[in-house]
Amino acid sequence: MRIGIIGTGMVGQKLGSKLVALGHQVTLGSRSKDNEKGSAWAGQAGPDAHAGTFADAAAFGEVVLNATGGTVALEALRAAGAENLAGKLLIDVSNPLVFAPDGQVTLDPVNTDSVGERIQREFPAARVVKALNTVNCELMVEPGRLAGEHNLFVAGNDAAAKAETVALLGEFGWPAEWIIDLGDVSAARAMEMLMPFWLRMMRHFGDAEFNYSFRRPA
Repeated sequence: MRIGIIGTGMVGQKLGSKLVALGHQVTLGSRSKDNEKGSAWAGQAGPDAHAGTFADAAAFGEVVLNATGGTVALEALRAAGAENLAGKLLIDVSNPLVFAPDGQVTLDPVNTDSVGERIQREFPAARVVKALNTVNCELMVEPGRLAGEHNLFVAGNDAAAKAETVALLGEFGWPAEWIIDLGDVSAARAMEMLMPFWLRMMRHFGDAEFNYSFRRPA
């Protein structure tokens, strides 16, 4: 499969490397075609790895992943081009974290809106699914780093798009029964609002090697 990734940071590179290892062709997109991080990644990831602009990545991908920061996601996707996203599964991995000088973290948007919803409103022809934003990038692509069952979430308006997302996550090693469908894209609010709590837990544990695990009566 051809997959475009919007963003050349740690998350985008980690996802891209895993997808290439799984046999997919990947274009990592950035603001400029000669982005150093994107070019370096493509140079070491193999012949199925490419770098280009946001628009290059979106046009290339049969599936597109948004791995930018949530506060700049819309700007990046506008540069990617609505025509390059139309009809495609667009998996939004972002979180709208705002870091204050004193170290406090807030979200923008929050409570009555989310990045996932904003993306779906601005790109109504794309099939947006919120996923993977509640774990660190190592666990995104290697859930077996933790013992036992633990959970991911998906949210989106298109049932088929969510099923396609679950299938792709399965390639990463996430069993379908570990993935909880929270409903339409408005559930992205709750998923994004987990992040301040997640950051507190990271400080408590001293690392990001943890995840949520939900238990029901036997």
